Amino acid sequence: QVQLVESGGGLVQSGGSLRLSCSASGRTFSFYAVAWFRQAPGKEREVVAGIRWASGTTNYADSVKGRFTISRDNAENTVDLQMNSLKPEDTAVYYCAAGVLRRTLEYDYWGQGTQVTVSS
Repeated sequence: QVQLVESGGGLVQSGGSLRLSCSASGRTFSFYAVAWFRQAPGKEREVVAGIRWASGTTNYADSVKGRFTISRDNAENTVDLQMNSLKPEDTAVYYCAAGVLRRTLEYDYWGQGTQVTVSS
């Protein structure tokens, strides 16, 4: 059994910062990567940032590169997303997801999401 719980969402002004946290429980040793996704009304869900569980290798969407930082603490089973210089277009529900590597990377586990709203 695996559970992911997000926290840290809220309302912030444009240019401000928020730090999201994802707490994982269960068989976290099976994770290959953990990623943050977001979905805004009328838009498709998109990946924001990802991190390999073991190595710490990261990747970011071009839209957030240089502004967001993903990090993980394997011992604590947490993954954080530090969001700086927030823009109104960052407004979305943010989801934490964990993936396992089979023939391809598959995100099997998802949190409930946390709302991030950036006002202009």
